[in-house]
Amino acid sequence: MSSSYPPSPERPKRRGRLAVGALATALFAQLLGGTSVAAPAPEPLTWQPCESPYGVGTFECATLTVPVDRERPQGATVDLALARHRATDPEHRIGPLLVNPGGPGGSGREFAFAAPLSFSPDLLERFDIVGFDPRGIGLSDPVTCDEELIAAQESLLYPDSGSSFAALRRTNRVLGDDCRARTGSLVDHMDSTSVARDMDAIRAGLGEERISYYGVSYGTALGERYAELFPDRVRAMTLDSVIDHSLDSWTLQKTRATAMEESFGQFADWCARTASCVLHGRDVRALFDSLYRRAAAGELSWGGDVLFTDEHLQRLALNFLYGTADWFRFAEFLADLDTLDPAGARSSLRVQGAPAAYGYFPVLCQDFDLAVPSYATLAGYRRRLARVAPVTRFSTLAWTDLTGCQGWPAKVADPQHELHIDGTPPILVTNSRYDIATPHVWGAGVARQIGREAVFLTYDGAGHGDYWSSPCARDAIDTYLTTLVPPADGTHCPAVWPTGPSAPRRSQGDGPVDPLPALLGTGTRG
Repeated sequence: MSSSYPPSPERPKRRGRLAVGALATALFAQLLGGTSVAAPAPEPLTWQPCESPYGVGTFECATLTVPVDRERPQGATVDLALARHRATDPEHRIGPLLVNPGGPGGSGREFAFAAPLSFSPDLLERFDIVGFDPRGIGLSDPVTCDEELIAAQESLLYPDSGSSFAALRRTNRVLGDDCRARTGSLVDHMDSTSVARDMDAIRAGLGEERISYYGVSYGTALGERYAELFPDRVRAMTLDSVIDHSLDSWTLQKTRATAMEESFGQFADWCARTASCVLHGRDVRALFDSLYRRAAAGELSWGGDVLFTDEHLQRLALNFLYGTADWFRFAEFLADLDTLDPAGARSSLRVQGAPAAYGYFPVLCQDFDLAVPSYATLAGYRRRLARVAPVTRFSTLAWTDLTGCQGWPAKVADPQHELHIDGTPPILVTNSRYDIATPHVWGAGVARQIGREAVFLTYDGAGHGDYWSSPCARDAIDTYLTTLVPPADGTHCPAVWPTGPSAPRRSQGDGPVDPLPALLGTGTRG
């Protein structure tokens, strides 16, 4: 989600609070909530023992029922699936830490199950780690759609003419209608505002006045919205690898293309100084450019008549650049592809994560207004992006976000806007300097929008998810969440570069295991 990022003028922060009567306060809250009838207060959660698929830790699971549409609180409902890992040091327990891994479409419940492997002992001792599957995701009444229509959409996400753009719009509309027919009205109420209100219902069901929150990737969008709506119910909040919900369609394209180009440049420079990189001594940028041109001309194949296209090349580059742990394999893949060794290249391809669950576009297309008027606009974007990113050309992640929402039939319920957060405790915002999914300028922009409540930390390396990319960032996040003492605003954590092939999902510094590839399917979505 991005643009050339001209910072807008600082807006004055709203500090004064009017002394108003209880009736006026209630009416104002009702207007903010967009509801005419109050939803019933949630019942306390009833927890039952459950097992983690990872076989580590002791867990409880629960279900919370909330309205699909809060303007019709007596209407259809959705059952939210939750999992909890209790604090291992009950005497020093702080409270719940609500977590979300992003996507959109990632399972917060699975994120909680991964907690004993993926979070530090400090957090596990002091917090109940609570994860939930957002509405329409995982076990929370998941959206279901026709597989053939999903495949048809996938085949049309790179239109190359007015007719193929029209076919994409028709297919997106038919797919969205099919999802609604199979899933019901829930598919039209999956926006982040609805999920943020679900988060507050979870808080109430937990019996807590305030909650702590850790959101990564698209999970930051949920945290941002929660802080806007319920600032006085936040104890602490970390936004790691940040979504900027203020950006228009062109800015989303440009900033992600820039991040892709810069991240590939970091990979190429690392290979140049790392003797154990199989491409050491070669011009990696020139090699990628050559492979791109050959793929675009139909000159690369897996053998036989199976073409390896420029879209395949760019999507795989996105996969490998999500984190530095895959850089050795990325170099081997490019070397194999250059020598037309299809067995080796296919072997590298197989290790990538599985695609994210199909809750992605129903959320994204209700959170972002990405409509473009014509194919000519798309073609113009591609020409401009090729100048922005002359080696990598564009970001496939940003591009498919854009094209996947053209003609989507649901209303954009939570369109882009600058954040208006006032009255929270300090919010820790962290971003990698070279992050292909959530560029550094997004984190900087969100910190600017939040204003003096924000503390911004930069990890000077590459990767998505600072908690697992940087021991320095992880320590800062742990300290802040447990003590409420954030690092100094503007803190920088040093880059950590790979020195040898590492096990998949292992974080930098032999710390906790990075769960995001398994939860989200790296390279497919943010």
